[in-house]
Amino acid sequence: MGYMIDGTHAEYVRTPFADTSLYHLPEGLNEDVAVFLSDILPTSHEIGVQYGQVKLGDNVAIVGAGPIGMSTLLTAQFYSPANIIMVDVDDNRLEFAKTVGATHTVNSANEDAIQRVLDLTDGRGVDCAIEAVGLEATWNICQHIVKEGGHLANVGVHGKSVNFELNKLWIKNLTITTGLVNTNTTGMLLKTCCSGKLPLEKLATHHFKFAEFEKAYEVFKHASDEKALKVMIEMT
Repeated sequence: MGYMIDGTHAEYVRTPFADTSLYHLPEGLNEDVAVFLSDILPTSHEIGVQYGQVKLGDNVAIVGAGPIGMSTLLTAQFYSPANIIMVDVDDNRLEFAKTVGATHTVNSANEDAIQRVLDLTDGRGVDCAIEAVGLEATWNICQHIVKEGGHLANVGVHGKSVNFELNKLWIKNLTITTGLVNTNTTGMLLKTCCSGKLPLEKLATHHFKFAEFEKAYEVFKHASDEKALKVMIEMT
C-alpha cells in the first residue's frame, strides 16, 4: 500500500486516507493502464523526468528498461528531448524500447555502456541520467555519463550502499536527486492516459487469474526468458 505500509494480496483492501488518495477511474479506461497510474507512472514522471529536469533538446539516458524505465521513457517524451538512450542487459526489452520512443539502445552486458553513451554524445555525456533499477552497477553508469551542469535522477530503490565518486563529481556542478513518488501529477497523467497518447497497455505483457499468483511470480522471476515486462493479476 506504500513504502511504509505493508502490501496485501487480497480481493478487498481497506485503504488508509482513501478520501484523499483515490481517483475515480473514467469509464472506458483500460484497467491495465489504471494499474500503472497507481504507482510506476507518476513515480517515473515525477522522480525521474521532473526531478531530472528533462527539457527540449536534451540528451537523456535511462539506465534500466523495466516497467519503471519504460514509464520514464514514455513520460520523458512530454518534454521533447533530442535523444533518449536506453541502457539494459535484456535485448528483448531494448528492442521494445525502440518501438516506444528510444532513439538509441545500449546493452551493458555486451559493451562498455559508459563509453558507448559518451560516444553517442561526442564525449560530453548526457544532460540527464535516470537510474531506474536500484543497483550499484546501474548507479555507476549514471554517475559517469552525466555532463557538467547535468542532472542525475535516482528512481531505483537501493537496498545496499553504492560507491559515490564525489572526488570526480564535485567539480561538475551536478544536481543529484532522489525521492519517493509525490502523486502530484497523477491527475494530469490520468487525463493523458484517457486521451490514448500513452501506449501503456503494451507494457502489460502477461495476465493471470487471482488463483495463479504463484505462476505469475514464476514468470516475473524469469522475466527475460518469458519476455515479461509487467505481470497483471486479474481479480475476476
